[in-house]
Amino acid sequence: MPSYSVPQIRLAEQRALASGRALMPLAGAAAAAFVTARFPATASILALAGPGNNGGDALEAAALLLRQGFDVHVVLPSGPARLPADAARAWTGWLAAGGQARTHAALPPGPPPDLVIDGLFGIGLNRPLDASWQSLVDAVNAMHTPVLALDVPSGIDADSGAALGRPIRARWTLSFIATSRGLARPGPGRDAAGECHVDTLGVAMPAEPDPQS
Repeated sequence: MPSYSVPQIRLAEQRALASGRALMPLAGAAAAAFVTARFPATASILALAGPGNNGGDALEAAALLLRQGFDVHVVLPSGPARLPADAARAWTGWLAAGGQARTHAALPPGPPPDLVIDGLFGIGLNRPLDASWQSLVDAVNAMHTPVLALDVPSGIDADSGAALGRPIRARWTLSFIATSRGLARPGPGRDAAGECHVDTLGVAMPAEPDPQS
C-alpha cells in the first residue's frame, strides 16, 4: 500500500481543514464503524485519549459507540484542559453522550475490556514515552486484550517506524487520510501495528507517495 511521510499527511490534513472540512467527526465515525463491524453492542470498550487530536478521534468514536449501547469507558490521562479546540469539542460531545472519564494514567478497575482503542498519540509522537505513559502502555499490553490503534500504535515513530519505548501491540491499526511510512517498512512499527487499514476521510493525497517509503 502507498505510504506517506508525516509532513505529507499533515499538509493534506491542513488543506482539508482550510477548505472547511471537519475531519475529527469523520475519523471518529470511521473508528466506530470499524468497531461495530467486529464487535456486538454488548462489548465493553476502553478508549485511551491522549492530549492531542488523536485523543479527539478516540473521544468522537467513544461517544458514538456509547450512544449505540456499547459499554464504553475513557481514560484521558492529561485531562481536558490541554486538549486542542477540535478535541475539546469531542470531549464535550463525550460528556453530552453521558460519558465520564478517568483523568490519570491508570486503567479502570475490574475485568479487562473486550477492546481497547488506542488514541494516545497517533502520528504526533516524536520522543520516547515518559514513565507514566510507558506504564499505561505496559498495562494495556499486559491485559492481552485486542487493541485498535488509531493512525499508529502509541510508542511508534510514524515516519521511521522506530520504537520510542515499548509500544502498544495492536491487533488492528486504522490510519486516517493515509498510511504513514513507519507502518510500511519492516521493523517495530509494522510489527506493532497488526492488521493495517486506512480510511482516507475523503482527503486526496499526492499521486506519488513519499519516495523514502
